[in-house]
Amino acid sequence: MSRFTNRDDYVDDDDDDVLLSLLDKQRRELMASESLESDLDFAFRLQLHEAINASLTHLPSASASASLTHLPSASASASLTHLPSTSASTSTASPPIGKAGITAPLSTPQFEEISKLEQKLKDRRQSELEMRRIREDLERRVRDQKVAREILEIPEEEWLDWGDNFPEEEEEDEEDNESVVFKLYFKGLLSEEKGNKILGGIGIAICDPMKNLVFEISKPLIGNGKSKIAAEAKALIEGLNAALALGLKRIVVYCHCFPLYNFFTGRWSAKQRKVAVLIDQVALLRMKFVYCNPILVPRNDIEYAFRFAREAITSQVATQPAESSNERVAIIEACVICLEDTDVERIFSVDECHHRYCFSCMKQHVEVKLLHGMMPKCPHEACDSLLNVESCRKFLTPKLIEMMCLRIKEASIPVSDKIYCPYPKCSALMSKNEVSEYAKSAVPAGLQGVGARKCSKCHGLFCINCKVPWHNNMTCYNYKRMNPNNPAEDVKLKSLATRNLWRQCVKCSHMIELAEGCYHMTCRCGYEFCYNCGAEWKDKKATCTCPLWDEDNILYAENDSDFDEDDFNEDEDEEEDDYYDSETDGYF
Repeated sequence: MSRFTNRDDYVDDDDDDVLLSLLDKQRRELMASESLESDLDFAFRLQLHEAINASLTHLPSASASASLTHLPSASASASLTHLPSTSASTSTASPPIGKAGITAPLSTPQFEEISKLEQKLKDRRQSELEMRRIREDLERRVRDQKVAREILEIPEEEWLDWGDNFPEEEEEDEEDNESVVFKLYFKGLLSEEKGNKILGGIGIAICDPMKNLVFEISKPLIGNGKSKIAAEAKALIEGLNAALALGLKRIVVYCHCFPLYNFFTGRWSAKQRKVAVLIDQVALLRMKFVYCNPILVPRNDIEYAFRFAREAITSQVATQPAESSNERVAIIEACVICLEDTDVERIFSVDECHHRYCFSCMKQHVEVKLLHGMMPKCPHEACDSLLNVESCRKFLTPKLIEMMCLRIKEASIPVSDKIYCPYPKCSALMSKNEVSEYAKSAVPAGLQGVGARKCSKCHGLFCINCKVPWHNNMTCYNYKRMNPNNPAEDVKLKSLATRNLWRQCVKCSHMIELAEGCYHMTCRCGYEFCYNCGAEWKDKKATCTCPLWDEDNILYAENDSDFDEDDFNEDEDEEEDDYYDSETDGYF
């Protein structure tokens, strides 16, 4: 007899029976060896007892007492307490020699390993029986839905004529079952609970074409790392294995993790070693399906899987040891963005308006704003409260803190006062006042009068009038006369802007590109204008007669994205090192 497993192969029941027989034989051999060891130990103790008694018979009682005082206490105690005396000079009687005091250690590691393996075989057999039952129930449901559709397609007149003769049962058509496309939803969730302990959960939901739930998984995620992409990849692997175990051939995978979606589709290549191993395993599992297509969806479309993952984490929290009376009782608050219950210590309060959000939502909000070159504000609708850098250090990485400081500095300097270091490897942003103050102590007075300044970051000399590296032994007039054309970098930038139809904000001179959407543009400085002609928008209304959009720009450009692959490939390896207990743990 054979049975189906989730690895697309067949396992013979006889193999398990043979293995169980071998385990039983090994158990008997271990028990026999322990019995032999017990007999040998008993014989040794008996010989030791006889040798001591024989030596005592040749000594006077006083000498015997003196000799016994030199024996180790443990040996003397064992000899006099557990072994009877055959000498007439011994006055203390002991119980008869026997094996009653010797017990074999049945809880040895060998016995534990055998018991674990036997239990694993029983669990696997029970799991396969349950999977077979679910698979048969799924096939029956597919057949019932097919029959129901056929009945609905029959006109009422025909049904009245020969509906009673409609076949109640039809032979199973394997091709029809394989043609059904099922829906796979998955979620790998990480949550930082009290005590800064990371708990993870996996949620899997498999639905039929009518979105009826047919199979679910809610289990803890092994590992204590902080890599969300690795958690999502492990959940995807679990879901694909479950679909294979159910015998599904065609599935649509609904994914809401943008980087994992790009890894899955091959648009990006994983640069982290351990994530790459997980993605390779996903690719191998995908090849076992006749049809397996991923679709990127918002998080609310994977409600089932998200709930199952959250239940897995909740079950782990419930099984944690109870806190002592002197420990702090956690106070929970719901974040109004993600609606997750979070410890109040993980809730961020905006300094000015006191709106409160969890660290995770705030980090995502600030990161997106910074990547778009904008100053992050309070996420609350119509709230213009700016975020304080020092307060944001609670949830931002050092890289994002540095980027936020730069954005704040850019916003604080008027456009006319901004000066960038002309050296390509520096390009540090400075204000005119900052440059002038630094030049007083770093540049000779004679050079200051002819426009020489020094960068406060790279300490390179440059000309503030010509905006170029310092032209030594040459006045600004002579330099401009010898270099009448714009710098090569500016020419390349203008050429690139012309070729790609970029527009320049008339307020801050920032270059803007229309990736998709309408012609109504909002610059990072807040200025609103028409991308087609440059006319200003006032009160959310256009002041020109240009069309609001071009249909070519409305269509989603598959190759364009607001995200950069490198944003998800940097600074991940250190977090992943804690995600697995060993090099191979968690991969399979």
